[in-house]
Amino acid sequence: MDRLKRMAQSASAATDNNISDTIFSLNTSSRGESASVIKQSDGSYLAFVQEGLGTKNLVADTMSQITQKTYYDGIAQDTVAMIVNDLITVGARPVGIMAYWAAGSEEWFTNEKRMKDLVDGWRRACDLSGAVWMGGETPTLAGIIHPSTIDLAGSAFGTIASEDQLTLGDNLQAGDAIVLLASSGIHANGLSLARKIADDLQTGYQTRLPNGKMYGEALLEPTTIYAKLVQELFKNNIEIHYMANITGHGWRKLMRHTKEFTYKITKLPPVPEILKFIQEKSEMSMEEAYGNLNMGAGFTVFVPQDQVQKIIEIAKGQRIAAYHAGDVESGPKQVVIEPLGITFAGESLQVRV
Repeated sequence: MDRLKRMAQSASAATDNNISDTIFSLNTSSRGESASVIKQSDGSYLAFVQEGLGTKNLVADTMSQITQKTYYDGIAQDTVAMIVNDLITVGARPVGIMAYWAAGSEEWFTNEKRMKDLVDGWRRACDLSGAVWMGGETPTLAGIIHPSTIDLAGSAFGTIASEDQLTLGDNLQAGDAIVLLASSGIHANGLSLARKIADDLQTGYQTRLPNGKMYGEALLEPTTIYAKLVQELFKNNIEIHYMANITGHGWRKLMRHTKEFTYKITKLPPVPEILKFIQEKSEMSMEEAYGNLNMGAGFTVFVPQDQVQKIIEIAKGQRIAAYHAGDVESGPKQVVIEPLGITFAGESLQVRV
């Protein structure tokens, strides 16, 4: 899949001149980032992103047979979070969100409660993002999507207030602090593995975690949306040098930027119980777990050292825990998780050309 991404980035570069006769131009430094940035002739910037949920709704569909809840309000938040948390990495304030809900058959639309929960949850997630829900598309794709399921995705655009707020890593440097923002659980990555584990458990999704919660319910904890926190950081004049959404590829995403740095982690945030359970039941090594799951960190912000404490306090006000986990150092491109003796070499993350 990463090879396809790199192929697409290379091919897309050939289209840059297609808008040379407009007031827009692509910021080519954003190609390969989580969101794409367009510059307007007046010097302002717009950012765009498209993302999908993945397979988390399949867990909701199974759990609904056990508890008679649909869980689609949370599933909606997961989907919006996947979109918006990518958008904000470039410094954008979310403005408009579009929904793409593709069902496998008309049968999916016969469950009134599930539809209402999806709609209500999407609206609330837009509120959490500070964006307007602009519209969307709801095709029925028989023969492509399984008749009993739906593929949830969407897109969004946002504005970047000024060139100073454009966050593409130009100022990322050795000495910067790595601040990790806590995740709420598995978020929306690693669900294929989580579903396989359920198949192997004697009581499936009803298996109780040590805290008493059912495995399926813990998996369905909605993804944290970090949009308002990031905007609060900008309002408080935090000098953000780079940001990354920790989704697929786990903590390897810390070295998403093309610059050659060593990202040294010296302090680990607490790992949610659901992720500990998944690691144990899948017999994953620590290296596999941190290389593929969020392991308690859903988003990262790179800032000067003197701004770390202020970020932690602002995040606390937004009810999100923040941790000074380590620092950016000169050296080869790699992520070093010192407490665990794990090193991810630069070539282990190849999502950019």
